[in-house]
Amino acid sequence: MAAGVLLRGNGGRLRCGPFPAPGATFRLIYLRGLALSHNQSGEDSWLKSLFVRKVDPRKDAHSNLLAKKETSSLYKLQFHNVKPECLDSYNKLCEKVLPKIHEGKEYPCTLVGTWNTWYGEQDQAVHLWRYEGGYPALTEVMSKLRDDKEFTEFRKARGNMLLSRKNQLLLEFSFWNEPISRPGPNIYELRSYQLRPGTMIEWGNYWARAIRIRQDDKEAVGGFFSQIGQLYMVHHLWAYKDLQTREDIRNSAWHKPGWDELVYYTVPLIQEMESRIMIPLKISPLQ
Repeated sequence: MAAGVLLRGNGGRLRCGPFPAPGATFRLIYLRGLALSHNQSGEDSWLKSLFVRKVDPRKDAHSNLLAKKETSSLYKLQFHNVKPECLDSYNKLCEKVLPKIHEGKEYPCTLVGTWNTWYGEQDQAVHLWRYEGGYPALTEVMSKLRDDKEFTEFRKARGNMLLSRKNQLLLEFSFWNEPISRPGPNIYELRSYQLRPGTMIEWGNYWARAIRIRQDDKEAVGGFFSQIGQLYMVHHLWAYKDLQTREDIRNSAWHKPGWDELVYYTVPLIQEMESRIMIPLKISPLQ
């Protein structure tokens, strides 16, 4: 909505008018996309009642409102910061052990993707797992792995190679495609957003429209929001042929109707954001 000015005319009535001339005495209240002018402080509450958006109280957890209803999948996102001199050994160890978990019929989980960060935090490995069956499946996998001698040795060897690690449990946005295996070669971008508390529903409403604009080149891989770990985190995963293709696709979005407006309204919801460009390992189903 374009900015406009409400002025008080004869008889005390508000009327639309041009912006006051330089030097005129006036006060502006800026609301999103709208400017209001008045000269009496007592009118603040009346004007705000007209223009301030009222938010209804939530009736359910945002995990129930935003996540897919047709699946009960839970995702785990792992970040491992590896000692620089150990990255090659770490990758070889993962390539030996992780496929056995991915392919093992006794484990109700799949490896969605595994990468090394190319641009962003260096000497970092990123793994994304899917647990078919939600929290019970996660508990079952963890219980079985504790009794797996090879995995126990893997964790011990891996621990000697790491500087730090963290993980998050995620749910998938209902309006994103489910991540599926794709051939390569591709580079992947993980864009992570720390939202302001209480804005997850608003983010989901805007991106339910935005994702339709960004599906034309099939670059959208998956969209997730955190449940355990760092809260109010959103992760969007994208695939591109190369960095130049990424640049071209992202620039072309600005020429599509509605994209600029969606960016305008979602930026104020963000506290911090980070972008990682990642290269898949040989064992990654996402290539």
